[in-house]
Amino acid sequence: MKKVFLGMAALALVFTSCNKDEDSPSQDQSKVDMSDFYLYTDADTDETSRKAEFGDSKSCYSMVNLNRLLNENPDLYKKMYDIEYTTRTSITGKGKPPKGGNGGGGSTPPDDLGVITIPVYVHVVYSNSNENISNAQIASQIAVLNDDFRATNNDANQTPSEFAGLVADTEIQFNLVNTFRYSNSRTSWGTNDAVKSAYPPITPETHLNIWVCNIGGGILGYAQFPGGPSATDGVVVGPNYFGSTGYLSAPFDKGRTTTHEVGHYFNLRHIWGDGRCNRDDFVSDTPSSDAPNYGCPSYPTVNCRSNDMTMNYMDYTNDACMYMFSEGQKERMRTIFLAGGARDSMIN
Repeated sequence: MKKVFLGMAALALVFTSCNKDEDSPSQDQSKVDMSDFYLYTDADTDETSRKAEFGDSKSCYSMVNLNRLLNENPDLYKKMYDIEYTTRTSITGKGKPPKGGNGGGGSTPPDDLGVITIPVYVHVVYSNSNENISNAQIASQIAVLNDDFRATNNDANQTPSEFAGLVADTEIQFNLVNTFRYSNSRTSWGTNDAVKSAYPPITPETHLNIWVCNIGGGILGYAQFPGGPSATDGVVVGPNYFGSTGYLSAPFDKGRTTTHEVGHYFNLRHIWGDGRCNRDDFVSDTPSSDAPNYGCPSYPTVNCRSNDMTMNYMDYTNDACMYMFSEGQKERMRTIFLAGGARDSMIN
């Protein structure tokens, strides 16, 4: 009887050990450091003060919009934390590109996704004939997106040698599926997703929805990060900042506002991390910075004891002076399309 009892105890111990192993994080997962993760920022006050200081400079309200969504959706923080954890686990498993563009470049380790084609719906919401932008203007924006995300833009060769090895073909391209036009007497829509409530996104699980409307307040655009409510998923851009021909306002007249906002939609942060030198954008090959750059900065522009990547699409420079994504940004964006990723249904 004693032998039987001991045998049963041994089996129980083995069973318990197996269950324990299943519940514990894997060796790779345990190496994922989330201590620097953040969502809330001071964007509400930062964007207001920047507008007061810099006037008609670039203004993206994606982080302001994120603060609002976090306040309105108690579960959103955990959802976005999990997305970030999955992203970092995938990147850590493949190895990281070098920090800051110094000491190398080259392609990130490949995934098995190939070239990703994103189907796009454009919703034009207008109160006058200028805002009812032409099909040619819409087509020009799709062409800019394809050039910028595939690194076939003709200004990519202006990248300084320090960062030239990091210029990335993200292997993401875009296909315009349909355009919807809505006449509305409302002259500005703000950043509280009112335009999306009036004209809801169409199949946002599988399509990128872009609303082209006057936002107001000198705001160029805003986007929703992966993980947000499906009822408001997509990108909003002012009509005079959309595309590279037609009804446009210089110096934001080359379609790079939409490139920037789609970067957010694909889980990229502002390159300066929306904070000081110790706040990161979660990309290993973009240098630290403590604020956005405006206009057309000269190279080198030094902040946080390194040269800023001012020509990156996720900064705030003029359209003519931004012309690259980095290899690290490419890897971060493509991770959301992997099986189990936040936007995997767009390709699966």
